[in-house]
Amino acid sequence: MTYADTMAALNAKRAEIAAIHKEMRAIQAGVEPEIVADHVFDGWDGPVRLSELFGDKADLILIHNMGVGCTSCTMWADGFNGVYDHLASRAAFAVVSPDPIETQRKAVAERGWRFPMLRYQGEASARALGAWADSFGFDASVSVFRKDGDRIVRVSNAELGPHDGFCVVYHLFDLVPGADINWEPQYRYA
Repeated sequence: MTYADTMAALNAKRAEIAAIHKEMRAIQAGVEPEIVADHVFDGWDGPVRLSELFGDKADLILIHNMGVGCTSCTMWADGFNGVYDHLASRAAFAVVSPDPIETQRKAVAERGWRFPMLRYQGEASARALGAWADSFGFDASVSVFRKDGDRIVRVSNAELGPHDGFCVVYHLFDLVPGADINWEPQYRYA
């Protein structure tokens, strides 16, 4: 296939994806929110309630991260760090993981992460917030919450994983012909 033919075919597929995204936004707009408990996390300076994470925002984006033992979750966090100011202009944003606070502090110092980090107080809250897989434990995902009077409601959630819409790295690699489909992120590159 010529370059022009290839680009035409790819652009047609991109138009299909854009149409699907438009349909997904319409479905999302009609969501019936789910009431959630005001879970408590371990913060760097003591317990922190889910309700406290909103600050002065009506919405909260909470990343459920498997911790620095996962190179993929670390790469996602690196990416969120790069767009943190943009995200925080619209909604509160935080990352929660099972890592001990000292491990989180070390990662923040080494990687320059700027977003708030918290620790789950065990499996129960991770499970209730949709960040638990029975097959392996803590799971990577994102949840969006909204203040609704005195209640907190979940309005959206999605899993995080290779080729999802939340990590640009895979999408850029898709543009590289013959790219290694088995590529795995590393903590550092030589």
